[in-house]
Amino acid sequence: MKKATIKEILAIKEEFMARYDDAVTELTYTNAFELVIAVALSAQCTDKRVNLLTPPLFEKFPDPISLANAELDDVRAIINSCSFYNNKAKNIIKMAQQLIENFEGEVPLDAKQLVKLAGVGQKTANVVMIELTQANLMAVDTHVFRVAHRLGLSDDETALKTEATLARKFKTELHALHQGMVLFGRYICTAQKPKCDSECFLQEFCKTKKSFKAR
Repeated sequence: MKKATIKEILAIKEEFMARYDDAVTELTYTNAFELVIAVALSAQCTDKRVNLLTPPLFEKFPDPISLANAELDDVRAIINSCSFYNNKAKNIIKMAQQLIENFEGEVPLDAKQLVKLAGVGQKTANVVMIELTQANLMAVDTHVFRVAHRLGLSDDETALKTEATLARKFKTELHALHQGMVLFGRYICTAQKPKCDSECFLQEFCKTKKSFKAR
């Protein structure tokens, strides 16, 4: 597959920044604790689904202390329509316990500290940092991965390698570019039936309509 040229990369960045420079996550939250839980739950699950689950979850467990002391069955019952809900329930309870034991009940706004929490990988940590601090980080979900490959920005086979490639090529404004690529992939450059002719503003840079998934 043909790769994007330096000129194309700069043009793609400019187009994204023009449209998505102030974009934010579509996950609903009111504080850092709610955000990190919501992002952890969103792995292989839609934001729309997570936004249905988190209100009753946070109503019953509004803070790390209450969630740390929660019964596993109670948490599972609330999030059981989410993918991998068994493991996610265990992880978010353990995460809350770790926040109490190691971080005085506060979510650390440091990517290296965040990944020490149960259920938090590099992508989740980066998303939290991007949303709360506008950190110059890239996070690659299924939408970003697909968009990056269709535009010839990456031919990497994994999300983490794609993240490194995008960070190297774009260099700055990564937080806005991440949010923009997520929304572009979610609503325009969709996996099936992408809106190439009707809504795509990057059609001239597209290398393929093939749908890509990270290994």
